[in-house]
Amino acid sequence: MAVGSDGGGGVVRRRGCSCSKEDFFPEESFSSWAAYGRALRSTGHRLADRLTSRSLEATELHEVRARSGADMKRDLTWWDLAWFGVGAVIGAGIFVLTGQEAKEVAGPAVVLSYVVSGVSAMLSVFCYTEFAVEIPVAGGSFAYLRVELGDFMAFVGAGNILLEYCIGGAAVARAWTSYFATLLNQEPDRFRIHATSLHEDYSRLDPIAVVVIVLICAFAVISTKGSSRFNYILSIVHIGVILFIIVAGLTKADTANMRDFTHFGARGIFAASAVLFFAYIGFDAVSTMAEETKNPARDIPIGLVGSMAITTGLYCVLAVTLCLMVPFAEIDKDAPFSVAFSQRGMNWAKYIVAFGALKGMTTVLLVSAVGQARYLTHIARTHMMPPWLAQVHPTTGTPVNATVVMLFATAVIAFFTDLGILSNLLSISTLFIFMLVAVSLLVRRYYVTGETTAANRNKLVVCIVAILLSSIATATYWGLDRKSWVPYAVTVPAWLVSTACLWAFVPQARTPKLWGTPLVPWLPSVSIAMNIFLLGSIDAKSFERFGFWTAGLLVYYIFIGLHASYDESKALAAEAAARKVEDGQVLPPTNGK
Repeated sequence: MAVGSDGGGGVVRRRGCSCSKEDFFPEESFSSWAAYGRALRSTGHRLADRLTSRSLEATELHEVRARSGADMKRDLTWWDLAWFGVGAVIGAGIFVLTGQEAKEVAGPAVVLSYVVSGVSAMLSVFCYTEFAVEIPVAGGSFAYLRVELGDFMAFVGAGNILLEYCIGGAAVARAWTSYFATLLNQEPDRFRIHATSLHEDYSRLDPIAVVVIVLICAFAVISTKGSSRFNYILSIVHIGVILFIIVAGLTKADTANMRDFTHFGARGIFAASAVLFFAYIGFDAVSTMAEETKNPARDIPIGLVGSMAITTGLYCVLAVTLCLMVPFAEIDKDAPFSVAFSQRGMNWAKYIVAFGALKGMTTVLLVSAVGQARYLTHIARTHMMPPWLAQVHPTTGTPVNATVVMLFATAVIAFFTDLGILSNLLSISTLFIFMLVAVSLLVRRYYVTGETTAANRNKLVVCIVAILLSSIATATYWGLDRKSWVPYAVTVPAWLVSTACLWAFVPQARTPKLWGTPLVPWLPSVSIAMNIFLLGSIDAKSFERFGFWTAGLLVYYIFIGLHASYDESKALAAEAAARKVEDGQVLPPTNGK
């Protein structure tokens, strides 16, 4: 069923699957070349409108969601969400990157790297949870940014969300090949095609990764509830294998391996933390399932916070186990746990480890496929992406088009790109998004249009800017690798004073209706600072790739996304006004909250 706008604020639904222009560009701005020319001439006015426009919660929950034609089925509980959280997170990060970072970056102190990343991820979980409970839609952080920071920032966030999911899925799929090779007593590159004419970082072609992604795609489009059942069965097996690794591995522990604990120093710990943040990525996919949750106020906090607490604990114990089994310099980069058991005379155990790793990575891919399709669906509902991608199949209740398109992009990236490039670029994109969500939470708590005074609004802006600038200054100086502590004596107290001023001098304008993040503004402010600090530990080449991607996003937005979303916003505003009239309520403003 195709969905589009009738130009007057209504929704047109057409039976069948078509690929006409109306399915991709139904907006007035693209009705003819002349109309497109007029739209381009209005770019300045429209950009100003989108920079200051904030969506209404009711619009996200009703009019935007209606753009999919059929509703997603509400049949998930906290049990489903908790296992989705565990399944989404425990995968390639712990089974592959632990070895890479322990061997080359952090040494045995990699466990502290996991602690730092875990604390940062848990802070982000709290921020996400309040939004997911209050705005339970499939758009996740994209919807949260639209409501609090406006359309433009939501689009920049959306592009990085999509990049995060494509790269994350590709990285896990390539790691899947590595452990599959271990299971068969083969080197991973024996299953890859070496294309010597391509750049070294893109020359190891991985057809197995593509096949795995295709199979996951088929499963994800059939049923969300079915995916959930499959996920928690695999996750239970996976947890069993992890417990085996811990117990069996500790029987071969040698405390002498931990003597040179901080071999690479504090800088190595934080540099590894930035990369290992990849190991925690996935929990945000659970927030996209809020629209399919029976009782969001109860189920989402239990599912998200509970799964992250379990994951962080397991990661730290696994990292300690690995470093106790093998001297960090002898850890294998591709399959660290499997090879560690072989090195300690337990060759049979490596097959159990490889099997468990494959199970874990399969669940990560499945949850990623479910989450990324729901992000793209909600983005397409706003017409920032073609509305054809917003269609929900009336029988399966799943976004088939979005699932197929996202996994096709993931498969292409997985086929060509090296894991090291993927993990660094993924961490930048994710840390950036989590920082924006924390800023959005501060805006949500302290600013409500029509209620917050101009003086309090200005104080809020000054405090948030000061928090951001002091955090950026700290991260930048750390990234420059200077030895003096004097700049930190300025930037860290500046962050502390900025947060204290927000707490003391700006009254909160909103109280959460169902579930609220604790310790506001301190918790989101610490989240902002930690995410930005970890960004400062990532290599320069990754930032270059991130810059190229962001530039490409802005080009697309100026020439297509801006005009499509502008037209659609007017249609959504008309629908919202009509709904208010039908309900006998006062008309809301067309922009703002």
